[in-house]
Amino acid sequence: MELSDHIKGILATLPAKPGCYLMKNAEGAIIYVGKAISLKNRVRSYFHTDAGHDQKTRRLVREIAHIEWILVGSELEALILEMNLIKKHRPKYNIRLKDDKRYPYIKIHWNEPYPKVTVTRLMQDDGARYFGPYTSAWAVYQTLDVLRRVFPYLTCDRDITGQDKRACLYYDIKLCLAPCIGAVNQAQYRQMISDLQEFLNGHSEPILTRVQQDMEKASEELNFERAAALRDRLKAMQSIVERQKVVFASDYKDSDVIAMARADNEACVQIFFIRGGKLIGREYFVLEGTEDTSDKEVMAEFVKQFYTEAASIPQQVMLPQAIEEAQIIGQWLRSRRGGGKVEISVPRRGQPHELVQMAAENATETLQALRSQWQADSHKQEQALAELQSALQLPAPPNRVECYDISHTQGVATVGSMVVFTRGVPDKKLYRRFNIESSAGAPDDFASMQEVLTRRFRRWQASQEGNLAPGAKPDESFAFLPDLLIVDGGKGQLSRAIEVLNEYELFDKVPVVGLAKQEEELFFPNKPDSLLLPRHSQGLYLVQRIRDEAHRFAITAHRARRTKQGMASALDIIPGIGPVKRKALLKHFGSVDMIRKATVVELTAVPGINAALAESVKAHLE
Repeated sequence: MELSDHIKGILATLPAKPGCYLMKNAEGAIIYVGKAISLKNRVRSYFHTDAGHDQKTRRLVREIAHIEWILVGSELEALILEMNLIKKHRPKYNIRLKDDKRYPYIKIHWNEPYPKVTVTRLMQDDGARYFGPYTSAWAVYQTLDVLRRVFPYLTCDRDITGQDKRACLYYDIKLCLAPCIGAVNQAQYRQMISDLQEFLNGHSEPILTRVQQDMEKASEELNFERAAALRDRLKAMQSIVERQKVVFASDYKDSDVIAMARADNEACVQIFFIRGGKLIGREYFVLEGTEDTSDKEVMAEFVKQFYTEAASIPQQVMLPQAIEEAQIIGQWLRSRRGGGKVEISVPRRGQPHELVQMAAENATETLQALRSQWQADSHKQEQALAELQSALQLPAPPNRVECYDISHTQGVATVGSMVVFTRGVPDKKLYRRFNIESSAGAPDDFASMQEVLTRRFRRWQASQEGNLAPGAKPDESFAFLPDLLIVDGGKGQLSRAIEVLNEYELFDKVPVVGLAKQEEELFFPNKPDSLLLPRHSQGLYLVQRIRDEAHRFAITAHRARRTKQGMASALDIIPGIGPVKRKALLKHFGSVDMIRKATVVELTAVPGINAALAESVKAHLE
């Protein structure tokens, strides 16, 4: 391929030193991140015509418009920087974990006098102990629901002094040890949390032995109530331990067993967690961007990305085959573990080999189940689009659907939302919000909708006429017309949409309907009767999802704008609330936050605030 002078200049100046390189496309987006011991040799290799690149690399090279690099001091530093850059930018040509959300962790607030146990999606260096990541928040809460019956940790926000006169209901139903009333002291409570932590680590035998001894001691001291409580806790722990499969002797090193299944452009990786010789749990993760990539490269990328997020590193990682850069990855894992040895092994025989095979079988079954689910979802979307095409008498399935909604509080901080669904799926990169100024202070949803649609189709017209700033590219959100336009509202909103479409001579090109909120009727231009889609049809479900998403996006944008304007002036802009009533409200409740939390009945207790005004205050501050 013919290289541009710009790329040739970059290749000529590349240093022969370790570092990371960032490849960008013509829009400036980072499309690939890599690392090299010698940036000069590695980056130049992409542009060798006889390098025998795979299809994926050839597509990447065709898109490269600019290359940046960052020098580092060593190969290990390059590895760490590469992982952080991939996590931050999620380039399209890198292998990456499919979900870009943060995964959930169990957090033990060990830095607090009476530690609580919560679920979080953010690990911090705050003295707490973390366990995870897990792929399902629901599964985490289910786990904690079981563990809390064994280790009844605190869930309230009380200031624990041990002097409270009475405990809450959780103490009565044996879901709290009630340190608030001194039923246990701080040392006893922290011992229980330590046991919970060890239980999560899979080291249960010492805990079972100690609880057994404590139970027998309490019985000998004739403290039968405590002995019974310890007996119940012991039984509950034993029932959990019995469900954990024993695979090795208890002194076997803690290990993660990892295997993978692949299909098309995706890979499913299964991890078994072996702690204290027992299989205490398993998780699966899906990767994308794996096409034209070897198994060992995919596995290496997963190991790097997973252990960047992992709360703990085991002594051993078992894999189905050797991975690239095993030595430098092992060095990095040791540093993550705090200096303890981490062995990356490929077991060839015995029980370790059988575990890897079992993980691979689980990965295959999981990927098959996920693909069936994805195909079912795809079928439902196709069915929904076909139903809408038929019901609305469209010339083709509405592959691009746009929906618009308006949100405000008494005419204040009015925002319009535009959401786009492509082939029945939210296309969030195309969402846009519009800050409305024309109706400030006077709620007029019709005028606001007209302003939003006018601005939207004005942008479309500008893109068609090439009326853009020098060097600017058309915004994909506005450069294409929708196959179906939905306005949230009935005939009034629909009539404003028709006005705008007529203004831009698009009425015959863009099908438009109005969606009424109550009965979810669809209104059509120039037709007196509305349409009710079948109550259990995929078409109706899709319309509801699109409408709900437009409403959610509008509300979110409105709240953000209102917050930006500042809540200090929130009371001042409520119609009917002058200086006297504002002062009375603040004197009665103490703050705007407390006013927001008050009920309508509580608000009417303030002199001068009648029911209608209370409703207005609630609507404005919701």
